[in-house]
Amino acid sequence: MQRDVRDLIGGLLMTAVGAGAALYAQAEYELGELRNMGPGFFPVVLGWLLAALGVLIALPALLRPGESVRLAGRAALCVVGSIVVFGLLLKPAGLVLATVAAVLVASLADARFTWRTRLLTAAAIAALAWMIFIAGLGMVLPTWPWSA
Repeated sequence: MQRDVRDLIGGLLMTAVGAGAALYAQAEYELGELRNMGPGFFPVVLGWLLAALGVLIALPALLRPGESVRLAGRAALCVVGSIVVFGLLLKPAGLVLATVAAVLVASLADARFTWRTRLLTAAAIAALAWMIFIAGLGMVLPTWPWSA
């Protein structure tokens, strides 16, 4: 019988990320007490909570059947590529152009999108990124290449 590999992998990844975050926060930040919480209290609690939820997802997946997992190579390459493009372009090109480029690369994963849809989506997400991170949160990021 084939196991539910999708939930098993997802649960194990959640467990690993949660435990990693909790252990890192425990080692780097002061935990404090329940009455006087330190900066590490919240990340440690959330990390262990995420790890526990991951276990609760992974264990039942061992007992139930599931479909075989098929890796979508093109989609994975496009998504990872978009992250790399964003990281490389953020400083020299600014938030807006880096976001547009990343969205365009990620949208190549689905051939059904027209270029008009891709460009409109990229423009909308770039505008949202600017509104959230620069206007809303006041983060100091270059907006355009000439503002770096």
